[in-house]
Amino acid sequence: MGKTGVMGAFEEMVLLTLVRQGEAAYGVSIRRELEERAGNSVSMGAVYATLDRLESKALVRSRVGEERESRRGRPRRYYTVLPAGVRELQQTRAVRERMWAGIELDQPAEPS
Repeated sequence: MGKTGVMGAFEEMVLLTLVRQGEAAYGVSIRRELEERAGNSVSMGAVYATLDRLESKALVRSRVGEERESRRGRPRRYYTVLPAGVRELQQTRAVRERMWAGIELDQPAEPS
């Protein structure tokens, strides 16, 4: 979390995806949902770098799943949000809601 008490947008999106997917969250499924919900392409490198950073901050935990023949014996790494991650999400949400309180955005006028 930054000095403002709000985590970065991509970290927040990754954590929210983990909450949504529960125990079944792994790299490719996380990327797929991020792309579907955000409407932007996301690189696997960005997903894994963010997961590593969140794990180093003790906001998520990873575990290695069983080996699968379809993956040539390489097991998947599954990710779970820890209680500290839930608290960070709650704090970020509260700050964002306070910042948005009372703001109504009008459509900007088209330039003539």
